[in-house]
Amino acid sequence: MTDVHGTLDGVWKFESAKIIAAVTRIVRDVGLAEELAQDALVAALEQWPRDGVPDNPGAWLMTIAKRRAVDLVRRSQNLERKHEQLGREPEEPRQEDDLLRLMFMSCHPVLPTQARVALTLRLLGGLTNAEIARAFLTSEPVIARRVGEAKRTLAEEGVAFELPEGGELAGRLSSVLGVIYLVFNEGYSATAGDDLMRPGLTLEALRLGRLLAGLAPDEAEVHGLVALMEIQESRSAARTGPRGEPVQLHEQDRGRWDPLLIRRGFQAMLKARAVGGAPGPYVLQAAIAVSHAQAPTAEETDWAQIAGLYEALVRLTPTPVVRLNRAVAVGFARGPAAGLELVEELVADPSLRDYHLLPGVRGDLLLRLGRTGEARREFERAAALTRNEAERAFLLRRADTIEVPDAAGPTLGAAARDFLEQGGLGAATVRSYGQTLDRLRRAVGDQAPLDALTPEAVALAFQTAWDGAAARTWNRHRSAVRSFGEWAGLDDLVSGIERRPEVAAPQVTFDPGALWSRDDLALRERVLWRLLYESAAPVTAVLALNVEDLDLDDRRARAAGRWVAWRAETARLLPRLIAGRARGPLFLSDRRPGPARTPGAADLCPETGRRRLSYERAEYLFKQATGHTLRRLKSEPDT
Repeated sequence: MTDVHGTLDGVWKFESAKIIAAVTRIVRDVGLAEELAQDALVAALEQWPRDGVPDNPGAWLMTIAKRRAVDLVRRSQNLERKHEQLGREPEEPRQEDDLLRLMFMSCHPVLPTQARVALTLRLLGGLTNAEIARAFLTSEPVIARRVGEAKRTLAEEGVAFELPEGGELAGRLSSVLGVIYLVFNEGYSATAGDDLMRPGLTLEALRLGRLLAGLAPDEAEVHGLVALMEIQESRSAARTGPRGEPVQLHEQDRGRWDPLLIRRGFQAMLKARAVGGAPGPYVLQAAIAVSHAQAPTAEETDWAQIAGLYEALVRLTPTPVVRLNRAVAVGFARGPAAGLELVEELVADPSLRDYHLLPGVRGDLLLRLGRTGEARREFERAAALTRNEAERAFLLRRADTIEVPDAAGPTLGAAARDFLEQGGLGAATVRSYGQTLDRLRRAVGDQAPLDALTPEAVALAFQTAWDGAAARTWNRHRSAVRSFGEWAGLDDLVSGIERRPEVAAPQVTFDPGALWSRDDLALRERVLWRLLYESAAPVTAVLALNVEDLDLDDRRARAAGRWVAWRAETARLLPRLIAGRARGPLFLSDRRPGPARTPGAADLCPETGRRRLSYERAEYLFKQATGHTLRRLKSEPDT
């Protein structure tokens, strides 16, 4: 039994993406396709232990999944259209084409980035929700929600299972590459947790990149990304010391770099160059990685060439992180003063306010310039910002190796703690002041001398942290800093921060009449919202209604320990929603749950196989339609 399960796990890992892609081509719904593929997996779990593993287990799963998809199509209401559609398609389309379509679909720009990552790892990586959650240090329900919402969004937006053409291809390809590289980077340098790296993610990203390169061999940027990941992955063994601590690039033992991965990276780079055209961002980053890999020693690194490549990269993608990396290269090529000048241009960038590498790079450059006190404070600030324990320990060790004279007076961190612990401040005030001072301490540094805290430094911290905040929020933080400054004897601390005029926000009204007059609402939503409005009952009570509980003649039902009553308009719509059903939840979800997510019998419709509509989904639909929460429908009904 264990051997069968192990075999099935391995087969699913490598074949699930092909199966889901092929089924999506038939049913045109990636969520439904995954459910049908998992149905085939359940069938294998039932039959293989009894009948043995088939000679071609991947083909067996594919056949079962396709058969169930065709059966579903035959039962659908639009049978004729589907038959015509299937008739126009080749009987055996290339699996590579389906996989490429699935990759573009799961990375569609209509999805938020986190959803793209989760859906890609789920559909193309064959990872379970639990595995994705462990990799990104979040909970399994969070990943399940992201994946579920992503599939619903693709269905609701009508995203086609097809390859983009013309000018759209470049933009969509950029999204696919971005997702793969994001997965790689999370594995290469984990944002949180105890370990510096998560090898499972880097290997998965490499697998997806190599797959994409085989599917799209004429795209230089694809080969560029593969080259970049291969070469960066080649350094993995040398990136950590005996205790798991980070080892900087110029200090790594290059004898531990993997020559096979370096050769593969060089080969991918040659393919990118063979395609031709102006180099894109990934080709340029790969060229930088090649320059590092070609240097026999750190001292022989061609920093001038690398700085030139970064200049070209900044022209293409002038993001703050790319500009910070350019500053590092310039610091080695032209000296630390030149690099520090470029870093100072980024200090006020809001997107880098909690990015620990900014003070880390600044600390490096300051240390090389002999400004040891400032360098130590920057390393300590970087350690406070990172969520990765290995990096935090490394940065604190760097700070501890820098000897500086003891501060003559109190530090900002110590003064802030003393200020918050003084008597006379209420709990709410301490909490509010603490939020302000915590941000100030992260921006300036806990160990910064209090007497060196200037109005200019405070104004810069405000601009970085709260420039886009509402006037009320801005003024609240300003008031907190002013109180702290007065307590600490720094009366002019907010002299560079103007108080902003506060304008009362207009009240947003909700007109139910406008909602009922809309003709674009689905029947389920129309009934639910009308029933909520007419009954004034809690949302949970209405969603708990079952068909068998309804008394249509008396216009009432009992659910969640209370009576829910309705009026004429709901009474008119309810029979259409029930559509002949005799039992089960009144309000149903859009589709059947997957095999691993089957709800309890009370929440599953025995006639349709669909589950009860969740509160979260109902809230989401109402917000999408009106911009309000469902509580706005709990007002008393008209008389």
